[in-house]
Amino acid sequence: MSLLFEPLALRGVTARNRTMVSPMCMYSAQDGVANDYHLVHLGRFALGGAGVVMVEATGVAPEGRISHADLGLWNDEQGAALAQVAAFLTAYGAVPGIQLAHAGRKASCQAAWQGGSPLTADDAATGEEPWQVVGPSAVAAGPGWPEPRELSTDEVAASVQSWADAARRAVQAGFRVIDLHGGHGYLLHSFQSPISNQRTDRYGGSVENRQRYPLEVVRAVRAAIGDDVALFYRVSATDGIEGGLTVEDSVAFAKELAVAGVDLIDVSSGGVSQDRSIDTRVRRGFAFHADLSRAIRDGSGLPVATVGLIVDPHQAEALLVDGDADLIALGREMLENSQWPHHARRALAGDHEGWHQQVGWALDLRAKGMARLAEQGETPMSRFASPSR
Repeated sequence: MSLLFEPLALRGVTARNRTMVSPMCMYSAQDGVANDYHLVHLGRFALGGAGVVMVEATGVAPEGRISHADLGLWNDEQGAALAQVAAFLTAYGAVPGIQLAHAGRKASCQAAWQGGSPLTADDAATGEEPWQVVGPSAVAAGPGWPEPRELSTDEVAASVQSWADAARRAVQAGFRVIDLHGGHGYLLHSFQSPISNQRTDRYGGSVENRQRYPLEVVRAVRAAIGDDVALFYRVSATDGIEGGLTVEDSVAFAKELAVAGVDLIDVSSGGVSQDRSIDTRVRRGFAFHADLSRAIRDGSGLPVATVGLIVDPHQAEALLVDGDADLIALGREMLENSQWPHHARRALAGDHEGWHQQVGWALDLRAKGMARLAEQGETPMSRFASPSR
C-alpha cells in the first residue's frame, strides 16, 4: 500500500487517504447561500475518491466576502444549504471540510474571471455595489486598491465571535474539518504581517501583538467546535517581501497555533501585497511549496498539507515519503480531473479499490475486457489498420 492511500487520523476525524481538495472559490452563490452548483461541483470530488473535500473560502461576515458571489456562513439559512453538501460528501466517503475566511482589505472585488479587481462605480451600475473594506490599519493592499477602514480595538475583539459562530454553524451542518484562512493577505494574515499591520495598540507592533487576533480567533473556534472536529489553519509561509513574514516566523507561529488547538497547518504563500511593481511571489514550479511545508512540519511538529502544482501520483507519494507533507492538497488538478485520487490509486497500487459501487463493478469488468484485447494484440486503432478498409 502506498503512503498516499494510508488513512490520516486527526482528533476524531479519519480521512480515507492523504488527498485533499483545496478550497477554491467558485463565485456562484447568491446572498452567501450554496445551491445545486456547489452540491454537484463538490460532490464529484467525493465520488472521485478524495480523502478530504474542502469547501471554498466562506465568509464569516457579509463584509468579509471577496465578492458578492462568495459563500457565507453568518446565518442559519446558509448553514442549512451547506448541510446538503456535507451530507453528500460524507455519504460517499470523503471527510467534509470548510474553509472559513474574512477577506479584510482584499474584499469587495469582482469574480476572478471578471478580473478580480476592486469593485467600482461601474460595477455598481450592474448591481454589484462596492462596500467599505476593513483591516488592521488604513493601508491599501496595493496601488488602485481601496484604503481600508482601520478596525477599532472593540471591533477586533467583537469580530472574534463571528468566526466562532460560523464555525459552530459549520459543525451543525455536518462539517468535520474547519480550515481557518490565515493567508493570502486576508484579515487574519494582514494582522500578522508587519507589511499590513501598523497599529500601535495591543493588536500591533510586536510579534506577540500581531499574533494576538489570529490566536484569539483560533481559541474561540476551537472552543466552539468541540474536541472531535479537526482544525486546520492556512498560512502564507512567507510574504516574499523585504520586511515581511519569513518561513522562520511561520514556524514560530505554528508552534503557537498548536498550543491554541490547531491540528494541521495548510501551507501556502504570498498575497499580502497586490503591488505588481515588486516581486512578491514564490517561484512557481512543481510542488513549489514543499520546502516551506517541510520546514514548518520539522520546526513545529504539526502535520502539514502542501499545495501547488502537484499533478502526478508518484510525485505526491514522494512528497509524503520524503517528509515534505502529511496531506496532499490538490486544486486546479482536481478541476482538470475530479477522479484524480482513483487514477492515482490505479497508478500506485494497480487496482480499483475505493471506487463507489455504482461505478467500481463496471470498471472491473472494463479492465478485464481491455486485458483480453491486449492479449489478442488489439489496440484502439487496429480496425483502421485493416487492409479491408
